[in-house]
Amino acid sequence: MTEVGSGHKAGAANAVAGGAVVPPLVVEHVSKGYEVNGEIVPVIGDLSLTLREGEIISIVGPSGCGKTTLLNTLCGLLSPDSGRIRWHGREVTGQPQNVGYMLQKDLLLPWRTALGNAMLGLEIRGVAAAEAEDRSRAMLDQLGLHGFADHYPSTLSGGMRQRVALARTLVHEPDVLLLDEPFAALDFQSKLLIENDTASLVRQGRRSLLLITHDIEEAVSLADRVIVLSKRPTRIKAVYDIALGAERTDMIGLRQSPEFSHYVRRIWADLDVVLQ
Repeated sequence: MTEVGSGHKAGAANAVAGGAVVPPLVVEHVSKGYEVNGEIVPVIGDLSLTLREGEIISIVGPSGCGKTTLLNTLCGLLSPDSGRIRWHGREVTGQPQNVGYMLQKDLLLPWRTALGNAMLGLEIRGVAAAEAEDRSRAMLDQLGLHGFADHYPSTLSGGMRQRVALARTLVHEPDVLLLDEPFAALDFQSKLLIENDTASLVRQGRRSLLLITHDIEEAVSLADRVIVLSKRPTRIKAVYDIALGAERTDMIGLRQSPEFSHYVRRIWADLDVVLQ
């Protein structure tokens, strides 16, 4: 998990111009490549997207198409070769403020308890110990870890470890979350539970979420929009507006609905063409 910038109440940094809310993230014609044996290998090719306030976007695409490179570029860990990335209306060349970035691995420190891991970023930022503990303990409770604050990572299940990592990211109250397949290694039941908790916390706080996933069903169940990427140099191949309602608490029932199956089939058809 990587924390980017400092946190505050979600939505507080959203500028208003001419009465309209400026989207938290606007990506304009961004490209990125790597140098290999003296040659530039293009990874991202002329990609544009907008993440609106309170919106959840899922991104799917073939393996190796540049999804993680895209997230690393958005959060300032990499610099784009061309194009612009605007956070809250301002072009940002380094690491943006108020962004939480969570990776597939939980990266918990084994010598710290669940509470200690959740508090880590707040401690680094100089938040008073009592406040950091109160905020972190409350976030663990919200994520279903009441009674496990004093447990070490070695005594927690994979799903519980991911919840601790998510608590560590959310406790900063970032405006935007960038998640890179954080639930991929979980069993089906744990995945459904943490997906539901994540979506609820994001929507309750009017945060915005950009999720990278290989799981089409996960993409559809969580997102307001699903973006399908092409092979590298990756571009946007298709965009689907997911009209399944904002309140999606019954993840099992949702996945059994005809509308859900319709989206999965259409996205898989697009992705299948990409893979050929």
